[in-house]
Amino acid sequence: MTKTILIIDDDDDIREATQICLEIIGDWKIITASSGREGLQEATNQKPDVILLDVMMPDMDGIETFTQLQANTATQNIPVIFLTAKAQPAEQRQFTQLKVSGVITKPYDPFELSDNITKILG
Repeated sequence: MTKTILIIDDDDDIREATQICLEIIGDWKIITASSGREGLQEATNQKPDVILLDVMMPDMDGIETFTQLQANTATQNIPVIFLTAKAQPAEQRQFTQLKVSGVITKPYDPFELSDNITKILG
């Protein structure tokens, strides 16, 4: 069964490249959002199986978006994986404390992305 993934990232190129990788290599159904606010709306309406969430976005960053996803009973059980260029130990600890499902560091290997998501989800 094809699973649905919501990609929330403000960078058009990253969003498109990620979408192509996951559709071709992972056979995922893709929904995209270009901001935290749009992502919250898509998550509520579409109920994806997993969310890939960029951490650094203008207006509402990934951490605030994640907090709001967790506060909403309609979206709080959707696994969230952060996509981030932030790989410092202190930042990684912060992500762990938030109880996100996992973290994938940018730049990622597009050929391994689907497998990495599957491993994180167990």
